[in-house]
Amino acid sequence: MNIPSVLRKRFEAALNGLVEEPAPYLEMIRSSQEPKFGDYQANMAMSLGKKLGKPPREVAQMIVDRLDVAEICTPPEIAGPGFINLTLKKEWLIETLTAAKSDRRTGVGTTESPRTILIDFSGPNVAKPMHVGHIRSTVIGNALAKMLRFYGHRVITDNHLGDWGTQFGMIIYGYRNFLSRESYLQNPLEELARLYRLVRQLMDYHKKVTALPEYQDKANFLKRKLDELERQPDQEGLDRDTEKSLKKERQRLESQIFAMLEEIQTVAEKIKSVVNDPVMVKLSQEHARIGEAVLEETSKLHHGDAENRRLWSEILVFCRQDIERIYNRLGITFDHSLGESFYNDMLPGLVTRLLEQGIARETEGAVGIFLPGREVPMLIRKKDGAFLYATTDLATIEYRVKTFQPDTVLYVVDFRQSLHFEQFFAAAGQMGYHVELIHVKFGTILGEDGTPFKTRSGDTVDLESLLDEAEKRACDIVTANDTEKTLSREQIEETAGRIGIGAMIYADLSQNRESDYVFSYDKMLAMNGNTATYLQYAYARVRSLFTKGAIDAAALRDDPSVEILLTKPVERELALQLLKFEETLELALRDYRPNLLAAYLYELANVYSSFFERCPVLKAESAVVRNSRLVLSDLTARILRQGLELLGIQTVEKM
Repeated sequence: MNIPSVLRKRFEAALNGLVEEPAPYLEMIRSSQEPKFGDYQANMAMSLGKKLGKPPREVAQMIVDRLDVAEICTPPEIAGPGFINLTLKKEWLIETLTAAKSDRRTGVGTTESPRTILIDFSGPNVAKPMHVGHIRSTVIGNALAKMLRFYGHRVITDNHLGDWGTQFGMIIYGYRNFLSRESYLQNPLEELARLYRLVRQLMDYHKKVTALPEYQDKANFLKRKLDELERQPDQEGLDRDTEKSLKKERQRLESQIFAMLEEIQTVAEKIKSVVNDPVMVKLSQEHARIGEAVLEETSKLHHGDAENRRLWSEILVFCRQDIERIYNRLGITFDHSLGESFYNDMLPGLVTRLLEQGIARETEGAVGIFLPGREVPMLIRKKDGAFLYATTDLATIEYRVKTFQPDTVLYVVDFRQSLHFEQFFAAAGQMGYHVELIHVKFGTILGEDGTPFKTRSGDTVDLESLLDEAEKRACDIVTANDTEKTLSREQIEETAGRIGIGAMIYADLSQNRESDYVFSYDKMLAMNGNTATYLQYAYARVRSLFTKGAIDAAALRDDPSVEILLTKPVERELALQLLKFEETLELALRDYRPNLLAAYLYELANVYSSFFERCPVLKAESAVVRNSRLVLSDLTARILRQGLELLGIQTVEKM
């Protein structure tokens, strides 16, 4: 049941004849923030008053006089400058909940306007292990896919894998020069990861050795600028704006110097890690042109070199197995996993067509698409003939439109790619693809120090190690809570897996996706507060009622003689919260924000906790009251489970 949708239809009828286009005003019907203002409020009278040239309270009265909600609400009340307060009738709440109790979807309907929506998410470079940076795209995209499907849309998921390009040139170079055949045969994934790290370290070393003097020169230049500013004689009588400008310039220079010195220190430490290792020193000398050599191997791969293609195919099998293992732990699957390599053969023809159509043109030997309002073109072919990410993205949208005919394509990618997507969407429009393209962007995961989450050595945190640690800590929690030793070791491990993985997923999804957030095991695994652990515990507590009372929940749902009674305020509060599931889902999908669903589930758990404390269930004063409260409890558990499943989180029966 989507209560605002029901009310919007009633208000639409009331507004017909008062205004030509009611739709914008219908969006002003929302849940009340305070119970004293009713359950819902309609705030359109103020806007309509200006349009109609009448006092808002008079307009509100006109709307109320034409409004037919008698079977849903008590008589509407007009408050303040023209707010229309709506309080749902207890009888209507009971009737709606009674229908929901035996419905497999707990009364949640589907969208009246189903669309075909393709979601591009996760997209790791498969040549290296997945790291913490991949968790956000992966879990946000998966949650959106589940939510959209549940709400009735046709959803297609595509994992646009990075299975091509320089990273494979690096591994091929490592394979040719550093491979331990024995290690490769025993554990190919581990050996390939070692090769990637080694080649990356050597490439970074040579780059940093070259860059360090440049960084030092820049730092010295900035220091001289600051010294010149500091040596300027004090000038009495400077106006406030000039003083403010000088102070701002001084702060800017100091900030730049600090950042450059930090970068120099980081670069120096990276260089030292090689210089202090005799083996690495020898390798760096033997492979002084490793950066160029890697690009050569990449170029050979792209141009069809038989041996490099063979090695790429062999390596790719192991890389794909590795990421599939991580996805299995997260409980995530994709309809398609069409990587960059899938589109490689399409790129030359695409560029040729764009040139012929006048959409692209040559620019200083390269080929680019010139977009309105931008001086710099979006390059789709370099001077040396190499293609770019933008070229692949254009080939991808061309393929997706022809193959899947989507109405909307969502790209779940971090905010740093915003400029790329602005250009890409504009270029796709020039190509004639007017499908709705949306960049679902998100922020960064931070460490406790407020900087991007890294290991102590400054490396990117491996995703699998995060999952391992989350499960280990969850295992400790489950073991400690199992005071009566009722769980087997297998049950403890299974429960810990669901709790640990669920905690990580929820910690991400409960945040506004565009915000950065601080990663903390202790906070995400807390048994209270806005965590998956708390919600899983709330679900398990409800389920324990039925186990303890030996009650068949399914039979209770289907029993027409079971009545729902809302005799206490907290029972009514719980009933209202249960009926807000669908409207929350609709709101969350308007702007693709799973955190709204997470917040709803947390509030539901809190309301149920208050209900549980004030309203005895198994020890209720009568069988009728007992059954009523069991139905409310069952609906709570089912919605908690369904909501968590939509977020990609499994529930547990015992904690």
